[in-house]
Amino acid sequence: MKAIRRFTVRPVLPEPLRPLSDLARNLRWSWHAGTRDLFRSVDPGRWAAAGRDPVRLLGSVATGRLTELAGDRDFLDRLDAVAGDLHAYMTGDRWYQAQTDRLPAAVAYFSPEFGITAALPQYSGGLGILAGDHLKAASDLGVPLIGVGLLYRHGYFRQSLSRDGWQQEHYPVLDPHELPLDQLEEPDGTPAQVTLALPGDRSLRARIWLAQVGRVPLLLLDSDVEENDLGERGVTDRLYGGGSEHRLLQEMLLGIGGVRAVRAYCRLTGHAAPEVFHTNEGHAGFLGLERIAELRAGGLDFDAALEAVRAGTVFTTHTPVPAGIDRFDRELVARHFGPHAELPNMEVDRILRLGTESYPGGEPGLFNMAVMGLRLAQRANGVSLLHGDVSREMFAGLWPGFDPEEVPITSVTNGVHAPTWVAPEVFRLGARQIGAQRAEEALSVGDSDRWDSVVDIADQDIWELRRSLRELLVLEVRERLRASWRQRGAGTAELGWIDGVLDPDVLTIGFARRVPSYKRLTLMLRDRDRLTELLLHPERPVQIVVAGKAHPADDGGKRLIQELVRFADDPRVRHRIVFLPDYGMAMAQKLYPGCDIWLNNPLRPLEACGTSGMKAALNGCLNLSVLDGWWNEWFQPDFGWAIPTADGAGTDPDRRDDIEAAALYDLLEQRITPCFYERGRGGLPDRWIEMVRRTLSLLGPKVLAGRMVREYVERLYAPAAHAHRAMDPDSARELAGWKARVRAAWHGVTVDHVETSVTAATAATAELGTTLALRVRVGLGGLKPEDVEVQAVSGRVDEEDRITDAAAVPLKPVGAPDPEGRWVYEGPLVLDRTGPFGYTVRILPGHRLLASGAELGLVAVPSEDVVEAAGLLMR
Repeated sequence: MKAIRRFTVRPVLPEPLRPLSDLARNLRWSWHAGTRDLFRSVDPGRWAAAGRDPVRLLGSVATGRLTELAGDRDFLDRLDAVAGDLHAYMTGDRWYQAQTDRLPAAVAYFSPEFGITAALPQYSGGLGILAGDHLKAASDLGVPLIGVGLLYRHGYFRQSLSRDGWQQEHYPVLDPHELPLDQLEEPDGTPAQVTLALPGDRSLRARIWLAQVGRVPLLLLDSDVEENDLGERGVTDRLYGGGSEHRLLQEMLLGIGGVRAVRAYCRLTGHAAPEVFHTNEGHAGFLGLERIAELRAGGLDFDAALEAVRAGTVFTTHTPVPAGIDRFDRELVARHFGPHAELPNMEVDRILRLGTESYPGGEPGLFNMAVMGLRLAQRANGVSLLHGDVSREMFAGLWPGFDPEEVPITSVTNGVHAPTWVAPEVFRLGARQIGAQRAEEALSVGDSDRWDSVVDIADQDIWELRRSLRELLVLEVRERLRASWRQRGAGTAELGWIDGVLDPDVLTIGFARRVPSYKRLTLMLRDRDRLTELLLHPERPVQIVVAGKAHPADDGGKRLIQELVRFADDPRVRHRIVFLPDYGMAMAQKLYPGCDIWLNNPLRPLEACGTSGMKAALNGCLNLSVLDGWWNEWFQPDFGWAIPTADGAGTDPDRRDDIEAAALYDLLEQRITPCFYERGRGGLPDRWIEMVRRTLSLLGPKVLAGRMVREYVERLYAPAAHAHRAMDPDSARELAGWKARVRAAWHGVTVDHVETSVTAATAATAELGTTLALRVRVGLGGLKPEDVEVQAVSGRVDEEDRITDAAAVPLKPVGAPDPEGRWVYEGPLVLDRTGPFGYTVRILPGHRLLASGAELGLVAVPSEDVVEAAGLLMR
C-alpha cells in the first residue's frame, strides 16, 4: 500500500549522544575520517545501508542500540574527542587569520550547483564539484566564505540503462528534512524567506536552507513553498532543467534572491557582511543588479552604483565555447524587470545593455549572462592558464583595440580538495611517513612546492598500495555492474560471468566525466580491432572502467553512451571493459584511487580545466591526456603521457579523431603497457613506481584546492576588498562621472607625431642596451594629462610587424599645451631585446580607481600617416 502522507520522524538521542546530531549536521564529516569512523561504529550494517550518510544513519538506528551506546564509556570518550576536534576546527585560527594584509571580512560565493557529498546531491558535474571543493578548502583555510545556491528537489538525475544500453533518467524527490540541512528562521521561529516580483503581480517566494560545510555556511534557496503557485513551486525542481523562462527564473532567484538571502543570514546570525561577491560562472550574474538596486536605494545613481558594485565583484568563467553560455531573448529578460516586475526602480534598458553582445559577431537580440558577469565585475578569471588565453580571445570584443593578451581576464587554475578525494589507504601511507597532523595540513593548506617525504616510501609499499586499491575497485565494479544488469532486466542466472570481470593484476584505465560530444567518450572505439587487441593481449592486457552521464536533452550524448555500452556488452571483452551507470561522488571516490591510468581525450582547447585527473593523481594514478586544461600547464613526462593533437586548421573532424585515436593506441602499446608490466631485479615495475612517486611528490601539491583558494584570496579577493573599501559613495560618483567625461571626449584623443633620437638610416646598427629618446605629440580632446596615460609599447616583432611579448613604459608630459592644445610627451625607449624589435605609442584612460588600463575598452594609437612618418624601429 502507498502512504497518503509522508513525515520525517527524527530520532530522540539520549543526552550523552546529543553531540552526534551536531556532528551529523556539519558536513565536515564528508572529509574527516575520524568522524566517519565514529558513525560507522554506531552500526556498521546500517551505516552501509544509509549510504554512509550520518543523518540517515541516525534516523534508522535502533533505540536499543542508542541506549547501549549511551552507556558505552569507550564510545563516549571517542565521541567527546571527535566533538572537541570539530569545536577546535570551527573556532581556532587558521591560515586566513594569520595573514597580515587587510583581507575581506567575508566573501559571498555564488554557484548554480555544489558537490559537497553524495548525501546532498545538488551537482551535475565538474562545475558543482569544483564549487564544493572551493567551500571545503575555504573552510580548512579559515576563509570567511558564505556559499549561495539553489536547493533542487530532484537534484540532477539518477541514471540507469535500458536493456539495449540507452540512458534512462530518474528524478527521485528529495525531502530537505531528510538531508543534512537546517532551515534559516526568523527570531519568532518562522522560516526566513526571500521574495521576487514576477510579471502580472505574481511573486516567487523561497525559503532558505542552511548546510554547514565545516566553517562555511551554504545557503540554498527552495521555491517549493506553500505560498507559491504551482508554477513557481517548480522553479527549483531540477538542476539545468526546463525551458528558457524556467532557467531565467532560476538564475534570477540565485542571483537576486541569493543576495537577499545573504543579507537575511547576516542579519539573523551576526555574520560579517560580504565585502566581495564571487560569481562562479554566469548563472548568478543577476546578483550585481540586486546590489546596484541596494545602493540606489541608498542614494547613488545607476552609474555610481555600478562602479561600487564592480569594485567588489569577481567573475569566474568556466566555458571555452560561446555555446556553453546561458543566453536569453532580450524580450524575455525585459518582461521580468522594471515596472510591475523585479527591480521596478531600475531602467530596463540599462539592465539590457549589461548583457548585450555589442561586438562584431554578437547577436544583439540576445542577453548574454557571461557578458553581463564581465561587465559587472572589475576582476575576472579563467580556470587554467590555457583557458585564460582562450577566454581572452573569446571575450576580446568587449575590449576593442586591445590585443587578446591585454584583455583583463586572468586565470586561477582549479584544484581539488585532497581530504575529500584521497583514499584512506593513501592517507595512511603518508601519515606513516610524517604523522597524521602534518599529512592533514599538507593536503588541506597546500603551501609547499613538493612533498619530499614521498621519496622515502619504499617501492614495495607503493606497489602494494596500488595493487590493494585496484583490488578494491574490482570488487566495487562487480557490485555496481551486477546492480546495473539487474536494472536492465537480467536474471541472476545470466550474471555468473560478472564474478570474472576485471583482474586486480591488470593495468586499469579510468574514464569518467559528463558526456558532451567534445569530451569524446568513444574515441577509444575508433579502431575496435586494435582496442580489442589491447584488452585481450596475452602478456600485457589492459582493462577499462567507464562512467558518465549525458544531459537528459542530449540525444547525441546518449547515443555515444549506447555505442560504448554495446561494445562493453560483447562477451569477448566484457570482462575487460565496463560501463558503470549513475556516475557521482560516491562512485568517483572509489574509481580514482583504483585506476592506474586516468584517460582524458577532449577536443583541444575545449576542456576549460578538468579536475578528475587531479583527483586521480593525488592517489598515485598517472594521467594520459590531451594537452588541454590543467594538463597543458603541468604535464611532464615524469607524471604521465600527452596524447598528441591534430588541431591544424585544415584537419577535418573525422581525420582528427582518427589521428588522435591512433596516437592513443600507440602510447598504450609501445610505452604505457611495457612500463607497467616490465619488472626490474626486485620483481617490481621500477619505472612505473618512480612515475607514481613523482606524481605524488611533485604534482600533488600543485593540484590542491588549498593552493587554488589561497590564490583567489591573494590575487582576487584581497584586491577586490581594497577596491570595495576605496569605492565610498563620493569615490563611486567621481569615477562614474570621470568615465562619462572620458567616453564623451575620447573621439578627440589622438597620437599626432612620433619621433626618436635615432634616424631610420642608423636604426639598423642599434645595439642591445641602447636607450633612445622618444618624443610624442598628442591631442587630448579636452581631457587633461591626469586623465590619460601615454605609453611606449615595445618588444620583438613578428613577420607582420605585430609586437609580441610587449612591455609598456609610461611617457611624461613636458611643459604646457601648444596653441592648438597639443601636448608633448617624452621618455626613454630601451632596446632590451635582440633580434627584430619594434615599438608603438598609445594613449589609455588613466585613473587611480581603475583595476586595468583596458577597463574602459578605450585606446588611441597612431594613424597610418603617423606610423609611416615615424617608421618602425627594428633590429
